[in-house]
Amino acid sequence: MSHSNGSSRKIPIGVVGVGHLGQHHARVLAESPNAELLFVCDSDADRAETIAKKHGAKAITNYREMIGHVEAVSIVTPTVYHYDIGTEFLNAGIHCLIEKPICNTVMEAAKLSVLATEKNVVLQVGHIEHFNVAVQKFKQYLKEPLFIECHRLGPFNPRVQDIGVVMDLMIHDIDIILRIVNSEIEDIEAVGANILTDREDIANARIKFKSGCIANVTCSRVTPKPMRKLRVYQENAYISLDYQKQAMEIHRRLQKDGPAKPGESRYFIETERIKVRRKEPLKLELEDFVSCIQKGRAPQTTGVQAMEALDVVIKITELIREKSVPLIEEKLRHHIDEVTAE
Repeated sequence: MSHSNGSSRKIPIGVVGVGHLGQHHARVLAESPNAELLFVCDSDADRAETIAKKHGAKAITNYREMIGHVEAVSIVTPTVYHYDIGTEFLNAGIHCLIEKPICNTVMEAAKLSVLATEKNVVLQVGHIEHFNVAVQKFKQYLKEPLFIECHRLGPFNPRVQDIGVVMDLMIHDIDIILRIVNSEIEDIEAVGANILTDREDIANARIKFKSGCIANVTCSRVTPKPMRKLRVYQENAYISLDYQKQAMEIHRRLQKDGPAKPGESRYFIETERIKVRRKEPLKLELEDFVSCIQKGRAPQTTGVQAMEALDVVIKITELIREKSVPLIEEKLRHHIDEVTAE
């Protein structure tokens, strides 16, 4: 992997797409001591101008103008453009951070990964939960997961209508699950329902791994109260993680001293709250991207990992399309209501 000598040099960088999320990429990179934000690109010229002015960068509407001037880019456009834009930058030997999902198809994701390797450049994918400090800490306590339960629920956002909730939200949890379960997938079952868009807005998937571990993942973008929780059950303990609050607890099953009284359990549960220092995941993610370029190391969220998560997400989406029936919709809605009422 090509890299510069010494890690003190600022990396000249641009952001393609400064909408809802892209504007934050621009803000973080402009504040970074290791990057120099040169360009802000958006198809909306006024939008590009506004964000560029704020951060002392140059506003452009054609991303190709960056080539030859930047060493790295952050691509935060709708998913459908990721492949074409990513291909052009990688071909030009420019390091890329591409927001998740990496592409629309596994084939496109594979091609980008191969191209990055051929060109000896960094391809990092914006699976941001990986940079949630609570998730990083969480991994230290993991042994052999037996059962995993995820809930990622929230209110409707009219901004995201080009993809379903599985591709939009569930992919975060799928990415984390694939990293913490060291086993191949044996079987997937999935149900879902279209509520406000022509794609699934609520979904539930049950993933069975060859190791015997089962992951039950629920996501919704039509639930009033936001919730982002992950629970992992392992032998004699379960770990609970709140992505939003960046908070974590471990509930351990311990054995009582001495003999148990008749009818009493020999075990008790002890809860430990793990201290987590909150940090902005996007800041950590972009700092890591710049550091990969400076030090010539591979990113923590590679194109190949993103491709694996995408593959599972596409399978789940297809399973849902095959059997979206009213009865399941009702059941699922009821389940979501129960969960959010907790």
